[in-house]
Amino acid sequence: MRIRPTQIDDLPQLLQIYETARRFMVETGNGGQWVDGYPKEELLLEDIASERSYVCLDGDNGIVGTFYFRVGEEPTYLEIFDGAWLDDAPYGVIHRIASSGKRKGVAQACIAWYLEQCGNIRIDTHRDNRVMQHILNKIGFSYCGIIYLENGAERLAYQYSIRPATPENRISRMGSTFL
Repeated sequence: MRIRPTQIDDLPQLLQIYETARRFMVETGNGGQWVDGYPKEELLLEDIASERSYVCLDGDNGIVGTFYFRVGEEPTYLEIFDGAWLDDAPYGVIHRIASSGKRKGVAQACIAWYLEQCGNIRIDTHRDNRVMQHILNKIGFSYCGIIYLENGAERLAYQYSIRPATPENRISRMGSTFL
């Protein structure tokens, strides 16, 4: 599989992939995460224009996955509850990862690519998204606590850092140290 920036011509395929992902979420008990057609076309266009949208390509199947990735501070990650981030080093953020369902291992391939770009990754997911939680745990992400989106929705927060977690770098933004 290969990763490349999303092109505007990819938009119809992205919309179909997200529709497939929403159906899959409902089928696997996660009907509350991407509701009302989220992510909307306008948001995907913003992601493409900002060069933060990527697609995962498979030679035989074309586009098999998509995601948002950027390096930089995520406002909703400034406060974390019932835990702490592994460190305060610069990090990459993953959002809106979705698969077409045509090929297994798409999420793992995308995450491997992120880790090549930035060895410190943060991601959040819905409490009911057991599939993503399983993938993150399998790859070696650490559960760090709970964050809240701008709309107040709760999300489980995870981080993968190639830096070993130590008491010195395991400090939350709230100033509390968790060993």
